[in-house]
Amino acid sequence: MSILSKLSFKDQAFKLRESAILDAATIILGNKGYDLMTMDDVASNVGISKPSLYKHFKSKEELVGEALIRLIDGAIDFLADLDAALSPLEKLTALLEWALRVRLDGGIPFLPSTSAHVREMLMRNLKYIARIFKLNNQIEGLVVAAQKNGELSASLPTNVILFSYYARTCDPTVEYLQIFSKMSKDEIVSNMLHVTFSGFKPE
Repeated sequence: MSILSKLSFKDQAFKLRESAILDAATIILGNKGYDLMTMDDVASNVGISKPSLYKHFKSKEELVGEALIRLIDGAIDFLADLDAALSPLEKLTALLEWALRVRLDGGIPFLPSTSAHVREMLMRNLKYIARIFKLNNQIEGLVVAAQKNGELSASLPTNVILFSYYARTCDPTVEYLQIFSKMSKDEIVSNMLHVTFSGFKPE
């Protein structure tokens, strides 16, 4: 039995509305960014009043933090569900494909902004920090394992590979290809994965 089914009807409705709010915030963040997003935007998108919105989230900072935590939790859950028999590189590839598809479907990247304000806001969110450290440790472990078994270059510093990997999740190339090319989502993902792990050299 799911956790939601154990709740009262009123609590279920509250949780469903909260999920809709997070969905709306994610879409608006993806389209406008943090600075231009307003609580009015979110309330209007969900079809509720702003006072109702504040019953769920006390501020824009809290709302954005929860939206990002949900994204990180999704990545952690995705990694946990992968076949244990996959190699480290195969797991890294699968996770990046998941992240790119989230982006293409209107989601937000792992690294949501280079804004100093957003970074400071997230650094104050202990729940977010705990989640991002957990995900980072898992991805770094996969990078190290892939370097040790020869799937990734051992001559490159691990952090260079790790942060380059994160950068792919917020690469604007994804949006440019979606808007200006005639590629399907599958083609965009396939090409981005190729560039990430094989570069521009011919096969």
